[in-house]
Amino acid sequence: MEHSGQGSDMRGREDEQMSMPEGEPVGGMNHSMHAMNHEHGSMAHDHHGSMVRDFRRRFWVCLVATVPILLLSQPILAFLHLDRGPLFAGSDWVLMALSAFVYCYGGSPFLRGSVQELRARRPGMMSLIAMAISVAFFYSVAVSLGLAGMSFYWELATLIDIMLLGHWIEMSSLMAASRALENLASLLPSTAHVFMPDGTVMDHPVAHLRVGDRILVRPGEKIPADGSVEQGRSGVNEALLTGESKSIAKAVGDRVIGGSVNEDGALTIVVQKVGEETYLAQVVSLVRRAQEARSRTQDLADRAAMWLTIAALGAGVLTMGVWMALGKGLAFALERTVTVMVTACPHALGLAIPLVVARSTGLLAQRGLLLRDRTAFESARSVNAVIFDKTGTLTTGILSVQNVIAAHGFSAPAQVLRLAASVEIQSEHPIARAIVNAARLQSPDLEQVEAFEALPGIGARAEVGGHVVAVVRPGYLSEHGLAWPAELKGREVDEEGKTVVVVLQDDTVLGAILLSDMVRPESREAIAALHAMKIKTAMLTGDSSASASVVAADLGLDEVVAEVMPGNKAARVRDIQDEGLVVAMVGDGINDAPALAQADVGVAIGTGTDIAIETADVILVRDDPRDVVTLILVARKTYRKMVQNLVWALAYNVVAIPLAAGVLAGAGFVMNPAVGAVLMSLSTVIVAANAQSLKGS
Repeated sequence: MEHSGQGSDMRGREDEQMSMPEGEPVGGMNHSMHAMNHEHGSMAHDHHGSMVRDFRRRFWVCLVATVPILLLSQPILAFLHLDRGPLFAGSDWVLMALSAFVYCYGGSPFLRGSVQELRARRPGMMSLIAMAISVAFFYSVAVSLGLAGMSFYWELATLIDIMLLGHWIEMSSLMAASRALENLASLLPSTAHVFMPDGTVMDHPVAHLRVGDRILVRPGEKIPADGSVEQGRSGVNEALLTGESKSIAKAVGDRVIGGSVNEDGALTIVVQKVGEETYLAQVVSLVRRAQEARSRTQDLADRAAMWLTIAALGAGVLTMGVWMALGKGLAFALERTVTVMVTACPHALGLAIPLVVARSTGLLAQRGLLLRDRTAFESARSVNAVIFDKTGTLTTGILSVQNVIAAHGFSAPAQVLRLAASVEIQSEHPIARAIVNAARLQSPDLEQVEAFEALPGIGARAEVGGHVVAVVRPGYLSEHGLAWPAELKGREVDEEGKTVVVVLQDDTVLGAILLSDMVRPESREAIAALHAMKIKTAMLTGDSSASASVVAADLGLDEVVAEVMPGNKAARVRDIQDEGLVVAMVGDGINDAPALAQADVGVAIGTGTDIAIETADVILVRDDPRDVVTLILVARKTYRKMVQNLVWALAYNVVAIPLAAGVLAGAGFVMNPAVGAVLMSLSTVIVAANAQSLKGS
């Protein structure tokens, strides 16, 4: 609903129990936040952890087996000037057996991975590695069985060792990238101090909490569930949840978030949300889904990786053919072929995007920016126009009555205020709350009303003492052919910067109520930062033109459109898009839903614990417009990191493949397969390190 002004776009916020899509429970959680913690926060981390342990174990076992392989290999013996034939009878068979063990045990992850890739008809890194080690192993076995040539046992063993080491490092990097999600999921304590019916306090697992339970939170403890303060006062630190660094004062009636830290006073809290409905559960679900979402750039990288695999296979075949034609022999040609396939593995290319996605998503979550649509976030880097709602976005949304004017010959100002409050007491709109609060300061008792009706975008009305009393925005008068009383024209009703509502009784104007709101100090910084980034700023509001103009002038906005009905905001967003601009719309996520959906990037701001706003692409937990600037900056930096990783991954192959093929063999430089594996693994590490270097500011 919109009254005249400052609280214009907030009506409809009465239903504060927002939820995720029906039939789609957050994260599939069916019991409790504790279950979510186990199933989602730790599951991905445990998966990566088990892979780290597996690759680490295989690396060390194979490294131990590689030592005798090196000591038994003729090229190594020759290098040590010990080339006098076999060290002992049957040493060649021992060498082959040890190499077979390294091939089967150390190479099994790559062999299994290649089977999966081929079944999916998407050959990639695993296919190249499997082919390279298989060619090296079976050719060496053939040499051991009598084929003329030179075996590759020591090259095979060192190649597998380095590949295992590279994957060990890679899995460790992936664990680091997903740690933000794990940290979020582990914020809740495991137990809660629950008040029993007899007044005693007993510890219960958080998983057993139910809505309505009364719990005690002592100073220094984490709050176990979302709820409201029933008794006590304290400062609460929500930094890890919302990015709000300062302590927030909490008193009776205030809401608290599970996972935040109670700092200095004991609080008695009534549990309002548990399990998948809690703020933290929904945050973890949104972060997890954003990390799992495919990036448009990832699709490009995947296609490039597939073509690089095909190119590597082709380069390997060409390398073998050329060296055979030049008379270098099968052993040399095979070694070059194996080196090409190992060096050209598109591993870095495959990791270039996912690591940046995981890093950026976790980074945003830590700062209180939650992604619902990964594609829209990527579009944020191109935003060149940001449209703001006014009330609760650029302003505090906390209104207070400044003046009440009664029309001559009718009621006194106090009666105008009392009638308006009697109607508005059933509404949760900011204007309604301000009017009710002001009226109760004068008289705690209000009139009895019947047939209350909210008028979306207009106001509210009800029957009071047999009369229809309406509290509406000024535009309602002209729309219904009603006129201002002559004595009100040109008076304080037209004062700039005030929100105005008109009180009617049976379509007769009783008077007007003037309210004011305050511009957020953070809004000035946000607008200045956007202008520094050459981004156009605009404001859409249902407020009066006078009120909107004051705020726009204060902030230095480029454009302001006032007295806009909620349903017409989307049309204005579309008009700005038609100018060729990429638009981000910032609003409260409820009455602004059509505009949020129309914008290229829909941003819901100041949602508190009710984060599940279906029309927004990005959710800003804090009531801070500066987070819009952070969103755009992180989107731009994320894109740059993606491009850097892709360029590195591709440029590396452009240089490394010709070297692996032996283009400098005539100059005396021949790359060993193990050296190729080192370069490939180093390329992966560089990509991972670059992703981890992404910062939020």
